[in-house]
Amino acid sequence: MGRMSASTERPRSGRREATRRRLFEAAVDLISEQGYGATTVDEIAERAGVAKGTVYYNFGGKSELYTALMEWGVTRLADTLKAAVPPSASPGEGLTAVLRAGVVFIGEHEALARLLMAEAWRTNQAWYATVRQIRTEAIGVISGQLDRLAAEGAPHPGLDTGLAGSALFGMVVTVALDWRTLQPERPVEEIHATLAHMTAGLVGTPASPPKNV
Repeated sequence: MGRMSASTERPRSGRREATRRRLFEAAVDLISEQGYGATTVDEIAERAGVAKGTVYYNFGGKSELYTALMEWGVTRLADTLKAAVPPSASPGEGLTAVLRAGVVFIGEHEALARLLMAEAWRTNQAWYATVRQIRTEAIGVISGQLDRLAAEGAPHPGLDTGLAGSALFGMVVTVALDWRTLQPERPVEEIHATLAHMTAGLVGTPASPPKNV
């Protein structure tokens, strides 16, 4: 039998990716509604509109599906944060843009954000790799902007940009979910303005050069 042509491979690959995305979205909705433990493969398949065997064919099982789902979600978030920084942006502008992008992402993908935050840090689940991925990819975008600011002498002396990046990430997630849950009528610009003011207090202004004595 001859090799499958590239034109045949691409449609099949595209169909598989579309199926995986449907399974991811179904799993996000179900797990956000009733939790990981209570969600079954049958329910995920039914919600996605596919046969149960499709889940096993694509992932092997529920745990593997969930691991892939977590990686997919973090990658989407990290790519969104990276794309938010204009090439010509200053470090301060870049940081502001990243925080705003985080709020907007959570507003548009609320169920996914809740899922990542609720499940990723559970000590009784094997999602350590996902936590590391969040730390290096998503939070790393924020820490990278803080590193750029540090190179200009802007943050307070001794600021741990890695921990500060985690703090800002947590602030963005908490504020965004609070907004979506309790104050959905408020425009996103107001939420972002508050975050920008708080960030300015953390970062401070560029250090002045020492005076000659």
